[in-house]
Amino acid sequence: MFSKESKKTNENKVSERNIVGKNTQISGEIISEGDFRIDGTLEGTIKTNGRVIIGETGFIKGKVECTNADIEGKFSGELIVSNTLTVKTSANINGDVIIGKLSVEPGASFNATCSMKGAVKEMKNNEQKGKEKTA
Repeated sequence: MFSKESKKTNENKVSERNIVGKNTQISGEIISEGDFRIDGTLEGTIKTNGRVIIGETGFIKGKVECTNADIEGKFSGELIVSNTLTVKTSANINGDVIIGKLSVEPGASFNATCSMKGAVKEMKNNEQKGKEKTA
């Protein structure tokens, strides 16, 4: 009924969920394909194709590269989110941020330089469309 190919596809889609607990401190570099929830402290780097969640008690000082991020706690450093960054009311962000999309709730502290990856492409496309219409 099921081919070997469909079984392999399902096995590859299994996503890891990693949690750094409230009273845990980590220093170093973390590379993974799975999601991360940080409720403790991390000084260093996280690189993942998954989602990074910084809980209300969480703090990251360093560099984060991920697909999506939800921040409720504190972040200081360089944050690169290829898709959507969601900044919750209790969040405190300082540093440099590069994102695809941004959602900030009222009350959040967002003291960062911010650039959006997709904005430049959209402007170029709009300029070309405008030229095509007037030509």
